[in-house]
Amino acid sequence: MFDKVLVANRGEIAVRVMRACEELGIDTVAVYSEADSDSGHVRYADEAYNVGPARAADSYLDHEAILDAGRKAGADAIHPGYGFLAENAEFAGKVEDSDMVWIGPSAASMEQLGEKTKARKTMREADVPIVPGTTDPVEDPEEIRAFGEEHGYPVAIKAEGGGGGRGMKIVREPDEAEDQLESAQREGEAYFDNANVYLERYLENPRHIEVQIVADHHGNVRHLGERDCSLQRRHQKVIEEGPSPALTDELREQIGEAARRGAEAAGYQNAGTFEFLVEDEGRDDGELLGVDADFYFLEVNTRIQVEHTVTEELTDIDIVKWQLRVAAGEELDFSQSDVDLEGHAMEFRINAENAAEDFAPATGGKLTTYDPPGGIGVRLDDALRQGDDLVTDYDSMVAKLIVHGADREECITRSQRALAEYDVEGIPTIIPFHRLMLEDDEFVAGTHTTKYLDHHLDQDRIAEAQEKWGTDSESATDEDEVVEREFTVEVNGKRFDVNLEERGAAAIPTASADAGGQKPQPAGGDGGGSETVVEADGEQITAEMQGTILDVKVDEGDEIAAGDVVCVLEAMKMENDVVADRGGTVSQIAIGEGDSVDMGDVLVVLE
Repeated sequence: MFDKVLVANRGEIAVRVMRACEELGIDTVAVYSEADSDSGHVRYADEAYNVGPARAADSYLDHEAILDAGRKAGADAIHPGYGFLAENAEFAGKVEDSDMVWIGPSAASMEQLGEKTKARKTMREADVPIVPGTTDPVEDPEEIRAFGEEHGYPVAIKAEGGGGGRGMKIVREPDEAEDQLESAQREGEAYFDNANVYLERYLENPRHIEVQIVADHHGNVRHLGERDCSLQRRHQKVIEEGPSPALTDELREQIGEAARRGAEAAGYQNAGTFEFLVEDEGRDDGELLGVDADFYFLEVNTRIQVEHTVTEELTDIDIVKWQLRVAAGEELDFSQSDVDLEGHAMEFRINAENAAEDFAPATGGKLTTYDPPGGIGVRLDDALRQGDDLVTDYDSMVAKLIVHGADREECITRSQRALAEYDVEGIPTIIPFHRLMLEDDEFVAGTHTTKYLDHHLDQDRIAEAQEKWGTDSESATDEDEVVEREFTVEVNGKRFDVNLEERGAAAIPTASADAGGQKPQPAGGDGGGSETVVEADGEQITAEMQGTILDVKVDEGDEIAAGDVVCVLEAMKMENDVVADRGGTVSQIAIGEGDSVDMGDVLVVLE
């Protein structure tokens, strides 16, 4: 077994991995950006190293910075968590070429299964059903139109390296093919450094089912049952549960075996998730899927997933520990017949978002109150603590609440109790939304599909839930007096905590939320010491959230109308069109492609 593991991630997943390491007697190493210098995963680790400024590309995505931290720490292995470099085959290969062990599938497997066209070919050869589509990259809009004529519309354009809805665009008629192809390619390049895309027949009303697998280096492959991830917003999962309320035992066995068969065919090792879409085109709305329903391979996530906790509660198998053990060469000590799903489990993503405002992410704040629930069947995976500042440079997840019960009914009632106990103040969260869903007839009946939130749920009900169960999201005032007695220093990039007590001294002010981090530049800033000052008369179009400019759609002097798109803003892993509220002439453009912007920054000025 390893002596020391570097966790190349942050937040709750970094702490989750470190806890597994601690139970196995393994020392842990954290890496952190300047924005994360006081974050929970840094506090938890045995030692920590600064890997760069707030911008992820210059820190958590910097291959050499992560490898250098591992070498300095004398780490035996690197665990990537999920996101960032977790599915980056190039980085995995660099770790494999170093003196450290990569805790995950091999770079070759990631290359084979991480790119969706290669994965589809592998699954087809393993007799795993795939959605009708292409297995080679598509470059011409005419190919999309031809596919639509053959298979019918809508057609899904998907980024080869994509996932979670990123890099996916839907073409509902031939005239949309060119614009949607360009958008999908741009997202693929921006998110995954891969502009290749492929086509699939778009399933209008599917269930999203995924199967957890674990495989060792001795030829053993096990599936650990399925999770239902059908409650999604814009292809981003919100609540996950298992087992699926929509599968018969026969269909459950078919999908599980298909996943195991696909893993064997790919020579897969370590933990991973095989995702499927399940749809019975002939069923009526609200009717549960039956044994005759079709299921199709969607993709393989070659990493641990956010919702792996659901499977752990159902099987009592610690998946992260097995990631470590498999990477260390150990053999799985349980057979397929030993895997039993006991009861029912749900995971609620506790995101710092306001569901009543189109799930807009928080742009800052302090957890003035943070009192999570407990009791039988309740698990919390988090890294933040009361008094912590919310770091908004990366994602909106604060914690994951996982609830287990004897059956789905008990799981729902226990979840209602746990969410009611969950007290968070200082930032908005989607706890009110979760409480609404646990009273929603469609969700409680288990008949929802991936389209339910985006197309069927009455949005006024979300606003009512926020008003009923929401809390004050104002952060603590700057007038609060805080005595700080712990100092952090860095020597050669390594973090050290120093405790100092000054008797009778004045209180040391708490650092601001931006202290130690890289403050985002004003819109149009060049990232250096200069700033672009926007001084112009006219209508200013400003950013409604923090994000990155992917594309500017207008030029100075352009005449635009109300509703026209002026730029494309990426925020929280989603591409958002910024539109003009009124028509006019573009007199000034304050941003450029690749710029980071804060909420309220001026983007375009109209006259």
